[in-house]
Amino acid sequence: MENLKNRIAEVINELYAIDGAIVEFADVPADIPGDYSTNAAMRIAKQAGKAPRQIAEEIVERLRRDSDEFVFSIAGPGFINVEISGANLQKRLAEAWSEDYGCNKSGEGKVAVVEFPSTNMAKPYSVGHLRPGTQGWATKQILEANGWKVITDNHLGDTGTPFGIWTLGFLRSGKSLDEVTIYDLGEIYIQMKKALKDEAAENKHELADEVQEWLKKLEAKDAEAVKYAETFKKISLDHTHEVMRRMGLSTDYELGESFFAEPGKELVQKYLAEGVFEQNDDGSVICRLDEYGIDVPILVLKSNGTALYATTDLACMDYRAREWHPNKVIYCVGAEQKFYFEQLFALGKKVGIPQENYHLWFGTIDQIGEDGKREKMSSRKGVVLLEAMLNDAEARVRANFASTGANDLSDDDIAKIATGAIKFSDFVADRKTGILYDPEKIFALTGCSGPFCQYADVRLRRILEKNADFARVDFADYDWASEKEILRLLLKFPDLVAMVGANLEAHRIAGYCFEMAQALNRYYEKTPILQANDMERSARLWLVEKADFVLSHALGLLGIEIPEKM
Repeated sequence: MENLKNRIAEVINELYAIDGAIVEFADVPADIPGDYSTNAAMRIAKQAGKAPRQIAEEIVERLRRDSDEFVFSIAGPGFINVEISGANLQKRLAEAWSEDYGCNKSGEGKVAVVEFPSTNMAKPYSVGHLRPGTQGWATKQILEANGWKVITDNHLGDTGTPFGIWTLGFLRSGKSLDEVTIYDLGEIYIQMKKALKDEAAENKHELADEVQEWLKKLEAKDAEAVKYAETFKKISLDHTHEVMRRMGLSTDYELGESFFAEPGKELVQKYLAEGVFEQNDDGSVICRLDEYGIDVPILVLKSNGTALYATTDLACMDYRAREWHPNKVIYCVGAEQKFYFEQLFALGKKVGIPQENYHLWFGTIDQIGEDGKREKMSSRKGVVLLEAMLNDAEARVRANFASTGANDLSDDDIAKIATGAIKFSDFVADRKTGILYDPEKIFALTGCSGPFCQYADVRLRRILEKNADFARVDFADYDWASEKEILRLLLKFPDLVAMVGANLEAHRIAGYCFEMAQALNRYYEKTPILQANDMERSARLWLVEKADFVLSHALGLLGIEIPEKM
């Protein structure tokens, strides 16, 4: 179709001397003859000085001389409809097929850093970090499919004011380091935040001062502070790694804020000396960003000399530029940080950090509250820990399949279906919208869900297993009429991967998987495989192999695995 687009543009230039005409194809509705349609004749009518239908007729007349590969017709005021035979579609697919079908090398020689899920130390892995993980992993997979070298980094929140809150709260709790768990640390943090809030309401600051003292001790490498930080970090990472394992996530690096605190403060002093940064009367340091249209300066150092997010993020940008030389750095962080990243990226430009920085942001995770209304998921009204969500998901999947009499699913398959359902729910709509955690829908075997798409591929593999011993025969004379819809979808896949690699709209991959699963269901209803004659069976098995490859690859881009059974 890309060749045909180019040829129509050439014909327009030959007939009407209009160079660079825009030719786009849309799918034709099922009740109209043809597979694709273009309104190119209508676009150029005014420039060509002719009626659109006359232009369409003249274009089609010229195209028919070139090739009999396509069947052309004209509809309405000047739409050019194009029909491609199933045999031609299959020929195109066979010619394009390769062991890495769908991948391309558009990003060859380029390096991307993808930052996710950026978890916080001394807190259980929360649902709030679900989307950074799923979106980050999909971004990695998609860029790699487009030829990029991708470096992944879990930018840990392992220092700053939270460290002081945890340490002081831990000392006040009376617990020992040997017995404390990640859940204890999470509860300690909540209690300390409440105590600090209550203190501030009374215009007091004793606890807040102690918190900052512990942070200063840590940045000064005080032995006791370092011991607490390292212990909390180990407890947190053991927990984080287990949850990430269950989600099928991993990163190449885990360079946290503590790694960048000192280099960040050194950079602040460097740019302060150069006049790029300014010091306030209280000792804090800012960077003005007016030339980038941002009238709120970014604070890069606290008045007591301790680091902030901007301090460590500045050092992180500098480190990545020097060590990894990326073309692009992608931060997978929620929409609530949009303004901060605008400031941060402007800061990077101001100090001459060369890479493109991109904030891949997304909406919240919502649930249905007790009043039946949609609301942001919270610990007060539902699942908030990702571990708890995974446990709940696996229990639901097990119960759903038990109710159908399928009690022989392995624990591994249960886990793949559960995580697949959760991940797919993240991609059913544009990432910029909030997603609804609705267990009745996301675990369903029907409708736009992960299990529906996984089952479509499990069914493909089951067909191939049943036909493993079948002796294939030549199918050169097969007409492929029944397979046109699936062939067209298979031929779309490489362009889809390229497009998503450019715009990072992973939800389009999920939409494609759902469309493919629906098309396969329709195909099975009308087209026998096991009962077909040898030529038909051979041809249809060839198609099933290709569909299995593409569907599993597409789901894999989203981090969704295919179970053995469903």
